[in-house]
Amino acid sequence: MAFGRTGPLRDELERTFGAPPFSVTFWDGERLSSITGDGPTFAIRSPEAIAHVLRAPGQLGLGRAYVSGLIEVDDLDAALSILDSWKPPPMDRPTRVRLAIAALRACGLIRPPCRPSAELRLRGARHSKRRDARAVRHHYDVSNDFFQLFLDRSMTYSCAIFSRGATTLEEAQEAKLELVCRKLGLESGVRVLDVGCGWGSFAIHAATRHGAHVVGITLSEPQAALARRRVEAAGASDRVEIRVADYRDLMDERFDAVASIGMVEHVGNNQIDDYARRLASLLEPGGRLLNHGIARLRHGDPEAGPFSNRYVFPDAAPLHLSRVLLALEHAGFVTDHVEGLGEDYVRTLDQWQRRLDERLDDAERLAGAERTRIWRLYLRAARRGFETGFTSIYQVLCHAAGPSGSVEGCDESPSNDVYRSPANER
Repeated sequence: MAFGRTGPLRDELERTFGAPPFSVTFWDGERLSSITGDGPTFAIRSPEAIAHVLRAPGQLGLGRAYVSGLIEVDDLDAALSILDSWKPPPMDRPTRVRLAIAALRACGLIRPPCRPSAELRLRGARHSKRRDARAVRHHYDVSNDFFQLFLDRSMTYSCAIFSRGATTLEEAQEAKLELVCRKLGLESGVRVLDVGCGWGSFAIHAATRHGAHVVGITLSEPQAALARRRVEAAGASDRVEIRVADYRDLMDERFDAVASIGMVEHVGNNQIDDYARRLASLLEPGGRLLNHGIARLRHGDPEAGPFSNRYVFPDAAPLHLSRVLLALEHAGFVTDHVEGLGEDYVRTLDQWQRRLDERLDDAERLAGAERTRIWRLYLRAARRGFETGFTSIYQVLCHAAGPSGSVEGCDESPSNDVYRSPANER
């Protein structure tokens, strides 16, 4: 491999962008300094990093170089802030050509780099059962032990609730699980479906604290195996069943309540109506559904970027809240209560990110360097999405109307303390 010279590329970048709010160092010692001398520093370790960007300009190429360890940054949070806020000057065609030529010269004679092994390119119809199963396994089958590094003791992989007085992640996740049970009105003998049950935290809580009988479903075999062991350890095997199944596989069973916590983001716009109809068909008249999921806030934004789609949540599609509500209404649900928990998810993601950073050696041993870099970036980018108003998260409580359109045996009074706003509980 013959290395080129990065000096001309640095000069062309400086000519095009002036002094940017970040610095760039190259493998041969050349440096592009920031306008103020501070800001994050991107270290380009090899010509292969530039080759990745030339092969796939934009987010995907940069992502490949980062995941491969060919680009490093000394402050991920500052880098994400720069990517959100900095607007490079417009470039005409001659400028783009000069930059491309300078980049090619900097690369020298090298083979086109291979894609990182952690990248997934899905095949088949989007949101088909087979493709959804592959997408879920890509995210969740990294390693159960890996997720234990940063989740709380209950292994709850969804938004915790700090705004009701919790001070630790464990307390906040217990508060969320209990709130879902209270909203669903769970009591002894109630039959509950847990859609996207994860490692069983909600199913165990509902069974051991409220006497519910729970069927939990997931598409991840390793996740289900650990969930079953956790159910047995909690002494709840007679009340909790964990299955590896798609929600579309459930046909003739009936439940008094359905909890869908952190699963609707995987459904997609082309399946959200079928999702709502299928859950409605599984509920007894008057039965409650609690749908807890991330939503996009701005219309016109894409469902997800190419980096997330290849490396983090393939095919994930956080829909607008209005789209979810419309699907639920079309399926015959009556919406009773909607609660936003965006600030709580900021704190949750901050806790997860800090916990993972404290155990990076263990993370690399369990999941490898590529996956560890992905998760460090993903947790920060997700938190920033909530901070900047790109996303939020909502719990939607609704019920399947009975013959007269009323809820049978449920107190839906707005004065019920389940529905007090977090601001009134601080």
